[in-house]
Amino acid sequence: MKRASETSRAQNIFRILLAIFMIFAGFSHLTFNRVDFQAQVPDWVPLSKDLVVILSGIVEMALGLALLFWKKQRVIIGWALAIFFILIFPGNIAQYLDRKDAFGALDSDRARLIRLFFQPVLIAWALWSSGAWEAWRNSKK
Repeated sequence: MKRASETSRAQNIFRILLAIFMIFAGFSHLTFNRVDFQAQVPDWVPLSKDLVVILSGIVEMALGLALLFWKKQRVIIGWALAIFFILIFPGNIAQYLDRKDAFGALDSDRARLIRLFFQPVLIAWALWSSGAWEAWRNSKK
């Protein structure tokens, strides 16, 4: 029987994939997709769009690296990543409502709407692959 802090092989593979995705996405915030990510920053955010993109990129890389290497805190990092995905969701909604194109592929209302449905998938992926969901369920027993 595995301990609450252990994860299955499949969870580890998907955790590593998510970590790599986060590191890459964070890097792209700081480099080649910097302007495109600014389309996701809602106009009501009281900071410069470029600063928000830079800061969110740094956070994404930090969370990705932590998810990849910080085994003892994996559950907490899974929750932190899920919360991060929730916090950035208003930006995705704003991009849809404001009809802002980005990344070449997000150039229609339909594409931007479909993208919104991937955010819950990312949240579930973070919670499952890190073992956070199972740890929470086990804490209720």
